[in-house]
Amino acid sequence: MRFVPVTVVHTGVANLASVQAGLRRAGAEPVVAEDPRAAEDAERLVLPGVGAFAPGMARLAVCGWVEPLRKRIEAGRATLAICLGMQFLGGSSEESRGIPGLSVFAEGAKRFPGHVRVPQIGWNAVTCGEGLRYLCEGYAYYANSYRLDAAPQGWCAAWSDHGGRFVAALERGSVLACQFHPELSGPWGIGLLRRWLGAGGSETGSC
Repeated sequence: MRFVPVTVVHTGVANLASVQAGLRRAGAEPVVAEDPRAAEDAERLVLPGVGAFAPGMARLAVCGWVEPLRKRIEAGRATLAICLGMQFLGGSSEESRGIPGLSVFAEGAKRFPGHVRVPQIGWNAVTCGEGLRYLCEGYAYYANSYRLDAAPQGWCAAWSDHGGRFVAALERGSVLACQFHPELSGPWGIGLLRRWLGAGGSETGSC
């Protein structure tokens, strides 16, 4: 089996061991990068994230990742954003008012309404909208207190429900952004990673 090279951004707010292990199960050979030039050089790039919006964006800014990441994603180059990494793509987050995101799209992350359990931790159903290339219906593992409640224009979306419908994942060309953790979502999540990687191999977890 040929392992697909993948560059993982060292955001400083991610469980890199978990992300790398999931990518390896999907047939990738992950390499962690701290140099923002990787955003231009990498064939496939993963932007992970766990934790708070402000420290994560501060780390990306200090390390020089903001503009290279924005340009890469706007160009539609193969990029996977996971959990907080997906929220970084937006213009803002209610978690850290006044702190801009990468602003690939204007929509910002909003906190779940007060009548539901926050954070949402555990499994939730994913349903698919039209035009999706990688995603299919299944169950994903979440750990989040904030989410997008509307899909940005020009992006195809999958959805989950927790106190109302919210964006489970977005696709545009070779860019895939997941609010859930595909690396922790069992065979279904590994199948999603395989489809994004184009790695082939076993069909376990495919749609």
